[in-house]
Amino acid sequence: MKYRLLLSSLVLLVAGLFLASLLLGASDLGPRASLAAFWSGEGAAGLVLREIRLPRALLGVLVGAALGLSGAAMQGFLRNPLAEPGLIGTSGAAALGAVIAIHTGAYAAFALALPLAALLGAGLAVALLLALAGREARALTLILAGIALSSLAGALTALALNLAPSPYAAAEIVFWMMGSLADRSMLHVALATPFIAIGAVVLLRQGRGLDALTLGEDAAASLGVSLPRLRLGVVVGTAALVGAATAVTGAVGFVGLVVPHLLRRAVGAAPSRLLPASALGGAAMLLAADIATRLVVPERDLKLGVLTALVGAPFFLRMIRQIGREGA
Repeated sequence: MKYRLLLSSLVLLVAGLFLASLLLGASDLGPRASLAAFWSGEGAAGLVLREIRLPRALLGVLVGAALGLSGAAMQGFLRNPLAEPGLIGTSGAAALGAVIAIHTGAYAAFALALPLAALLGAGLAVALLLALAGREARALTLILAGIALSSLAGALTALALNLAPSPYAAAEIVFWMMGSLADRSMLHVALATPFIAIGAVVLLRQGRGLDALTLGEDAAASLGVSLPRLRLGVVVGTAALVGAATAVTGAVGFVGLVVPHLLRRAVGAAPSRLLPASALGGAAMLLAADIATRLVVPERDLKLGVLTALVGAPFFLRMIRQIGREGA
């Protein structure tokens, strides 16, 4: 009963924040006039609401849910509350793909070149990860392989930035890597939605296996859980979610780390319950953060990734301190 109440509350919270994301902005229109303009689609206000704010709000829900869900899956799989979705290297590889598209100028010739390059980078990262770690790899091997891929992607990204053909290209790379939902269109929504939907279905189907894994790998295997299949499902599902999210928004950190930690006590020890709750919580957190970027410094283009890092980093340090005290 408490779990259903929690999910219902999160759904209402996401719906309220989605509506606020549509109605809040630099426009002087009131809520009623904004809703009327949205339904009619007429005039400049209708254009702004349908072509600018609606894709931004939809991506806030999709990307936030993707990051929250993948974070909960990674923490359940690794049995570590400090694990986060980018641990397997897909976010760094997706960012590298986007940076290459900017560096080569491909994004200027083709509107979707940047997110498509990011998705390609994430796909290559998964292939390399599975090749390095092997399908039978244990969690530690996956972590080490992911760290190696993240380091390589980070080094190549720095190289691309260092060799940028012009200061404008370098600035474009830096701003994109900060993460943002601004200036996105329904094309970005259409591109990200299938990957996020597939990744979400794959991860949600791993709930039973993750529940059994809380007892240990040997116990999970004795309960009939196929550990190689579970690892493959978590890796592929997380890669699809994180790759698609990074492709359309850039680097947005800490959502997948913070949200599952905040909701874990409310859902108990079962990862299967934490997965959908974290998806809703991630959507709510990203929508709230995006609204804040418009209201805190309205005259400046405050990047979403910067705000989530400013909020998430102190929370992360507090988590480490708390775990250290419990260990002592």
